Amino acid sequence: MSVAHFLKPHEKDIGGGFRVRRVLPAAARQAVGPFIFFDHFGPIDAPAEADHDVRPHPHIGLATVTYLYEGAMEHRDSVGSVQRIEPGAINWMTAGSGIVHSERTPLDLAGKPRRSHGLQLWAALPRAHEEDAPRFSHTPASAIPQVQLDGALVRVLIGSAFGHTSPVATFSETLYLDITLDACRSIELVDLPQEAAIYPVAGEIAIDGELLAPHTMAYLEAGTGASVYAGAGAQFVVIGGAPLDGHRHMYWNFVSSSKERIARAADDWEQQRFDKVPGETEFIPLPKR
Repeated sequence: MSVAHFLKPHEKDIGGGFRVRRVLPAAARQAVGPFIFFDHFGPIDAPAEADHDVRPHPHIGLATVTYLYEGAMEHRDSVGSVQRIEPGAINWMTAGSGIVHSERTPLDLAGKPRRSHGLQLWAALPRAHEEDAPRFSHTPASAIPQVQLDGALVRVLIGSAFGHTSPVATFSETLYLDITLDACRSIELVDLPQEAAIYPVAGEIAIDGELLAPHTMAYLEAGTGASVYAGAGAQFVVIGGAPLDGHRHMYWNFVSSSKERIARAADDWEQQRFDKVPGETEFIPLPKR
């Protein structure tokens, strides 16, 4: 058997009734490769009056990785980036020494019924890059490599697989695949990184003959591959990479190898010493410590 742990999500309301399934961090695993945070939201059908905007908030020591299946959001940040995020694109925001961003409903969708579905992951930065200058990178859907196999479509979002390499730049070995399997078809996953996991986004899959419960992540044993089968068709992601270079501390939106650095970031946000998002006046207050 190639599955070492099954990681079950817990639901969390991040504001305005916008609920997510949070799989990482988990009791059994803090991270899978560099990925230290994994949220799956939707599919959500929001009424016209719904307010799911995420007001400006800070990050340090990580990179956010946003990927949509349905819907759209507008990203704005304190380095001046303004980017509409749409299905199929990879949006990588390096927080480094500190960045502030908001995620809002685009004006053309505001006040209308709308549907949202996607994933947001955080990749902890290697210690040598935790204080890098913040920046934002958008890779459109058209630039993401696609591999058509027998009964399977693989999108290589980050890293390399099946002879294709994503243009998304990372700081360490990182793998992120989006795979669609036709009914009664299977795919062999080989040459996976040392740490790897599989998460079903839609439909049911079996890993090496064992059925994986919906919205449950399967963390694979180190150095193993996996045979994934979908009886009725399914979509799933594969994530992983090289192990982190040490434990990471997490508090709210801050990730660091140093507790003291997190405390300083919390003080800086409380005192509003972070750079502002141009044109934004709202912000999310620091939670009670």
